[in-house]
Amino acid sequence: MTSSEERGGLHAYEVVLKHIEAGILSGTHRPGDQLPPERELAGQLAVGRSAVREAMRVLQTQGLITSSTGPGRGTRIAPARGDALARIFQLHLALSDAGTADLTETRVALERSSAALAAQRPNARAIRRLKALMSAMEDAEAVDEFNDLDTDFHVQIARAGQSELIADLTVAIRQAVRETIRAASRALPNWPEHRRELVREHGEILSAIESGEPAAAANLVEQHIRRAYASLGISTPAGG
Repeated sequence: MTSSEERGGLHAYEVVLKHIEAGILSGTHRPGDQLPPERELAGQLAVGRSAVREAMRVLQTQGLITSSTGPGRGTRIAPARGDALARIFQLHLALSDAGTADLTETRVALERSSAALAAQRPNARAIRRLKALMSAMEDAEAVDEFNDLDTDFHVQIARAGQSELIADLTVAIRQAVRETIRAASRALPNWPEHRRELVREHGEILSAIESGEPAAAANLVEQHIRRAYASLGISTPAGG
């Protein structure tokens, strides 16, 4: 009987995956922690080194670990921000019948919540960061530069609401549709006008947050997302 059969029919690399995932879930492995060397893991789990390497490739693809060479580097648990989630959403986008429209509804729900939270407890540092991003957007005329700042603006709103999870999800959803937004923006015959409208709407959202108006901030951010997507020709199932 093989070791994989003895463990409930798992492939050898899956034994390694479940071991590391269990360590992450239990808090044994935390962001930045270095994992044991390949040889040590193979011996500890009674699997071949090739199984360890295969598991590490899967974890790296998922964005859960980083690998580097040199003394003291090795394989470490990655700080799980939005990248791993973005890959999941990109796969969802490719396979789901609802596609972009489904992610749009998720984004609207998340950003309504984050804008309201930010307005409930506005703080001076967050407002300064949002104003700095507004200023940079007013000067940014190129599509790619503007879209990066636009993403940062929405992420900062989520962080202003003191919700890192909502911020990570906001990054993930925006990254999942990044190419769709970029291509649609470049194809717009009236990009400068669209850009000015986005800046104006961002200003209204910021004003509501700074004034401590949660309902207004939530409504404005939803209207902003739906109008922008409608202008870009990106599918939304409700309200636009």
